[in-house]
Amino acid sequence: MARLQGKTAVVTGGSKGIGAAIARSLAAEGASVIVNYASSREGADATVEAIVNAGGRAVAVQADVADAAQAAQLIDAAKREFGGVDVVVNNSGVYAFAPIDAFDPAEYDRMFGINVLGLLNVTKAAVPHLGEGASIINISSNITRMKLPGAALYTATKAAVDAITRVHSVELGPRKIRVNAIAPGLTMTEGTGTAGIVEGSEFADQIIAQTPLGRAGHPDDIALAAVYLASDEARWITGEVLGVSGGA
Repeated sequence: MARLQGKTAVVTGGSKGIGAAIARSLAAEGASVIVNYASSREGADATVEAIVNAGGRAVAVQADVADAAQAAQLIDAAKREFGGVDVVVNNSGVYAFAPIDAFDPAEYDRMFGINVLGLLNVTKAAVPHLGEGASIINISSNITRMKLPGAALYTATKAAVDAITRVHSVELGPRKIRVNAIAPGLTMTEGTGTAGIVEGSEFADQIIAQTPLGRAGHPDDIALAAVYLASDEARWITGEVLGVSGGA
């Protein structure tokens, strides 16, 4: 039997990249999936189409997770469409890199609003509907273990994700709800491509040179870890930040 048969998963930022790969992989293991998107309806529809064509169940739902009311509506959609929520993947995130004196303060609000408050909003909305055995998976980054110039703001948001993960694991443990995070290394997605970070670029080559397994990640590499943490195979794991970074 598929590992997630009968479960419902909500994946924020599921229209492309890591989120889309996680949505497809959860569906392949039997989960019904809410594919959340903020602006890319086309990408979310493509993810849903891929899931449905493979025999799965999925629905695209628009919501800006930085808005608490919209985050609540996202969880309501999961209940309405599939009857409940069992897995929450807080994947929505944005990033920008610049020296501290070059950042517009508005960027602080944007990045923390999506990367941190978005996670809190979705988790808060989902918790009343999560039962024993439910799994919350937060997408962090291994950048928290690095010292990259220009990355202070993004690093701060992901360090917050790690801290929230550990605290929520303690808060929700008595209810038998597991909370873990995945910290990807450099992973090639549409977003990194738009930012000019592609295999063969100077930045990518520097990171890969420091990666024991000698390559950048791909979205499916992260999705495999998410399936594991969502499944009963990880029933004794909570409060952990799992590095999926080729050893970097």
